[in-house]
Amino acid sequence: MWNKEAQYMPLERLEQLQLERLQNTVKRCYEKVPFYKKAFNEKGVKPEDIRSLNDLSILPFTTKEDLRDNYPFGLFTVPMSHIVRIHASSGTTGKPTVVGYNRDDIEIWSEVMARALSCGEVDENDIMQNAYGYGLFTGGLGFHYGAEKLGATVIPISGGNTKRQIMLMQDFGSTVLACTPSYALYISEVMAEEGVDPKTLKLKVGFFGAEPWSENMRKEIESRLYLHALDIYGLSEIIGPGVSCECMAKNGLHVFDDHFIPEIINPETGEALNYGELGELVFTTITKTALPMLRYRTRDISRLMPGVCCCGRTHVRMERISGRTDDMLIIRGVNVFPSQVEATLMNIEGVEPHYQLIVDRVERLDVLEVQVEVSERVFSDEIRQLEAIRQKIQDELQTALGLTATVTLVEPKTIQRSEGKSKRVIDKRKI
Repeated sequence: MWNKEAQYMPLERLEQLQLERLQNTVKRCYEKVPFYKKAFNEKGVKPEDIRSLNDLSILPFTTKEDLRDNYPFGLFTVPMSHIVRIHASSGTTGKPTVVGYNRDDIEIWSEVMARALSCGEVDENDIMQNAYGYGLFTGGLGFHYGAEKLGATVIPISGGNTKRQIMLMQDFGSTVLACTPSYALYISEVMAEEGVDPKTLKLKVGFFGAEPWSENMRKEIESRLYLHALDIYGLSEIIGPGVSCECMAKNGLHVFDDHFIPEIINPETGEALNYGELGELVFTTITKTALPMLRYRTRDISRLMPGVCCCGRTHVRMERISGRTDDMLIIRGVNVFPSQVEATLMNIEGVEPHYQLIVDRVERLDVLEVQVEVSERVFSDEIRQLEAIRQKIQDELQTALGLTATVTLVEPKTIQRSEGKSKRVIDKRKI
């Protein structure tokens, strides 16, 4: 295990370390960032008020909007001469969120990514095929630096060019695959088309993140690629990938909480929730220097699970992300997450793991259409059998979602594939 001392740290020692690091971070934010000083003053909070970890709840939240309001470098605590790396979001709505790293931050990022990879038993003998995108997106370089820190061999192929991906897996003997879960499924499809038997490959573990995915999707990937599929989580504002990762027990993602303190809050009230309660995930960075984040609202929905894992790690664990508060669809008063739809579809025989939700407003009424790919075998069946499957899907979705959706069966490979994050929702409403 990479850095066993940190990952097996006794709880009492961990909490003391967290408090020391939290106090230093809070003081730094207050003294170096005008935004935080103003936010503290508005709440009547001073750095010296943080005397225990429980005092975390009196600190102000930070949101994505705050990063955009202080675009591009207004939240940095160091001069630009100390910044060695800048990443940014795609900026699909408004200005992009910009994150900066000094040398110490890059070292921390490499450390937590090395831990994440070691959760999948990766070591210096492995060859990692890195099919995450390189560039302003943090995924590719995060995995790259973590694998190199472990001593593993990196193939920096990035996303796309799927046939070449498969060729290199064969020729270079890749043992680790890193990409989005939807792209992993696409790779498996192209393998089948090319007549490549995944059993002949050396892949043993895959790290899949950057988009929500279900337990059933894990089973699908594992059955198609013959590897252990592990969930990894991160976001640029906190560090990038490597905030948390599953181990081989696949019973929650270990949060590297000597660097990032997690909370779960009620997304409506901001009230802190207890272990085991479902809510919005919030992170405070306690070692990052250039861009520390206090109580950053991720908008991701999860729950926290305390206790030592069977692997021996003492980090708190978080449940797989079930959706996002801002990705949540409200249809006729019903809250719908795409992951709910996926979990339902993956339990129905003959349905492919590719779907799209189309939301529209017809005569002032919201309507949901779910387009679902079916297998070649099913698509060639008689119309009566197709209608039976369509009705079954519709009934199962109504039970799972609590509302009626129109189900449209489409032929195999009709829904556009993605080499990055898949686009699951098309919302045509003018809201």
